[in-house]
Amino acid sequence: MRIDILTLFPNMFSGFLEESIMKRAIDAKLVDIHIIDFREFSTSKHKKVDDYPYGGGAGMVLQVQPVYDALRSIKGYREALKIIVSPQGVPFTQPIAYEYSSHDHIIILCGHYEGYDERIRSYFDVELSIGDYVLTGGELAAMVLVDAITRVVPDVINNDESHIHDSFNNHLLEHPHYTRPREFDGQEVPEVLVNGHHQKIEEWRLQQSLAKTKKRRPDLYKKYLEDKNDETT
Repeated sequence: MRIDILTLFPNMFSGFLEESIMKRAIDAKLVDIHIIDFREFSTSKHKKVDDYPYGGGAGMVLQVQPVYDALRSIKGYREALKIIVSPQGVPFTQPIAYEYSSHDHIIILCGHYEGYDERIRSYFDVELSIGDYVLTGGELAAMVLVDAITRVVPDVINNDESHIHDSFNNHLLEHPHYTRPREFDGQEVPEVLVNGHHQKIEEWRLQQSLAKTKKRRPDLYKKYLEDKNDETT
C-alpha cells in the first residue's frame, strides 16, 4: 500500500513514522508513505497558500491551486482513493479502516486555516472526520487515519488475530485484559482467566464486552442487538 500525505507541516510526521508499528510496517515494505509539502507548489512569490475569503469573514481560506498541483504531481493520483480530513466529514470508524486497508493507494489532504476553498473538494473522493471537534490543522487527524488503516493491513501486526478483537469490531468494546502479577494492591485477576477453560474464558470475555458496551456506549450496544436480531430473522 502507498500512502501520500499532503501537508503544510511535513516535520510533524517524522516521529510518527519512525516509531512502533508504523516503522515496522515501513521497514517491512508493507506500506510506503510519502509526505508532500504542498506549499512547494504555490505559484506565488512568497509561497502563499491561503487568502481572504470572498464575501468577507474571519480567518484565511486554503487556496485550490497549490493543492491541485500537488495532487497532480503524484503518480497514479487519478486511481488512488483521495481523502480530505475535516470536521465536516463522515465519522471515521473501524469498519472504514478495514475497508480502506485493501486499497493499493491512498492520498490524504491535511487542511489548515479557516477551511478549504470549496473547489478543492471536487478533486477528492471522500471527507472524513475523527470527531466532533476542531483541530488547528489536519495533521493529527491524518495520523489517526494512517495508523488505524495501516495496523489492519495483513501482516503489519505479527498476530493478525490481535486486531480482530479490537474495540468496535462487531459493535462491541473490547473485554478487560489482565497480566502478571495475579494480585496487586488487593485487586485480583478474575479466577476464570487462570483456570485454563477456554470456552468459559470466551464466554466471560463476551459477557464483559456486552456489559461494558451497554454501560459506556449504549448506541453501539443497540447496533449489536439489531445485528443479532437480523441474524435470527
